[in-house]
Amino acid sequence: MTGAELIRRGARHFADRTAVVFGDQRLTYAEVDWSANRLAHVFQDLGLKKGDRVAFLLANSVHSIQIDFAVLKAGLVRVPLNTRLALAEHRHMVQETGARLLIFSPEFQARAVELREGTASLIHLAQVGGGPVPEWALDLDRLALSADADEPEVVVREDDLATLQYTSGTTGVLKAAMHTQGTWAAIALNILTNLRIERDDVMLHAAPLTHAAGTLVLPHWVRGAVNAVLPGFRPREYLEAVDRLRPTTLNLVPTMIVMLLAEPEVERYSFASVRQIIYGASPMPTEALRRGIALWGKKFVQYYGQTESPLILTLLEAEDHDPDTPDGMRRLGSCGRVVPTAELRIVDEDGRDVPPGETGEIAVRSSQNMIGYWQAPELTAQTIVDGWIRTRDMGYQDADGFVHLVDRKSDMIITGGFNVYPREVEDVLYRHPAVLEAAVIGVPDPQWGEAIKAFVVLRPGQHATEAELIAFCREHLASYKKPKSIEFVPSLPKSPVDKVLRRVLREPYWQGRERRI
Repeated sequence: MTGAELIRRGARHFADRTAVVFGDQRLTYAEVDWSANRLAHVFQDLGLKKGDRVAFLLANSVHSIQIDFAVLKAGLVRVPLNTRLALAEHRHMVQETGARLLIFSPEFQARAVELREGTASLIHLAQVGGGPVPEWALDLDRLALSADADEPEVVVREDDLATLQYTSGTTGVLKAAMHTQGTWAAIALNILTNLRIERDDVMLHAAPLTHAAGTLVLPHWVRGAVNAVLPGFRPREYLEAVDRLRPTTLNLVPTMIVMLLAEPEVERYSFASVRQIIYGASPMPTEALRRGIALWGKKFVQYYGQTESPLILTLLEAEDHDPDTPDGMRRLGSCGRVVPTAELRIVDEDGRDVPPGETGEIAVRSSQNMIGYWQAPELTAQTIVDGWIRTRDMGYQDADGFVHLVDRKSDMIITGGFNVYPREVEDVLYRHPAVLEAAVIGVPDPQWGEAIKAFVVLRPGQHATEAELIAFCREHLASYKKPKSIEFVPSLPKSPVDKVLRRVLREPYWQGRERRI
């Protein structure tokens, strides 16, 4: 099975149904498919051959889906550029992959000009999405109007490379996970198998479709559901969209959920149509989850996955979200059980399985595993060991099979010989009514090796002191786990997909020093 075949199948089965909603636009399955076919023919007319790389710099729009589908149908390799990255990062991605075509929307003209200079592989730059087209760029909309709407004549096989999905995780080192047509199809089937997706569903997208959120498009397409797309995430506009579009499924990262819950008058927006709220990508503060359940009901579903093996490796289902019992509270701190389409082990430094309850590194194996990192054989060999992806995430599996993420291996703090994981300290800070966001790191300390330092964003209109928060942590944690210092900040540094970047907070303290992690 290939990604291209799944696209064709959805178009064939549901031609007249609404496929995509964006603003006032409503496109049927047939219309999206014809647009993708036309774009695929444009790519071929430009001289692009199967296996060539196509980079795109697009905010969420209807074009995001059509271009994705066209690239897969033409047997090309998609290189999505996250719009929030810096020029140096974009240039690295385009140069390293040897992309021959860059597709951009009007708001990224300036960045396209910068990428055009000094990038020898780029033969074509094309604008999509209307607006005046600069003389140095192709007008992709105009070219598509006169192109053939028939299926492109390309033989696409399962082992053909389909996407180079860049990830830095929390390490800051850009690396491209390679997924084939076969693994791209396996990702869609993994989601179909493990999430409840029905023909009458409306999936609301606000997270960047260039990242993990984009993998939810194809499963809904195959089922005949609607993909409703927002240009981005703004809390008030998102709540209004839920009221207006009546979606059945939401996909949010924990930071988004915290922001929604902090929005004034959040209670007046109806979530009655919503059947499931999918979340993942970073740890969810338990207190935020409890408030979300109280406000919107037991509709939350948590997944755990990585760019290297998207999207669902474990699942904490809605019925497991029960804050009213001790067992339920323990499960809220987990990311659920391993799904039927994946295997998971907890291993020590030597790759040996550790007993239930003991912390080790999470290793996973599934049909949606990447085949390696682009042009990085050594890193690939370190990451894929005997067919298992070593995730660099630390965790344990309890006696009931629930997997508990402890933290990233690189974020662990060693203070006075004790291991402390930032998440357990952050979870306590989130319980304080004045705390909106928190991040914990280790900083150099001459006595303890590392001292625990917290960065805190307070809720609007709330006040707390450093001494007050340290005392609060002392009540709920072993003494060696409490922060030695707390710094109040207006915001926390985040990745393009809203993961808190602890490494950015650490860097000023560790310049010229070597951490032992």
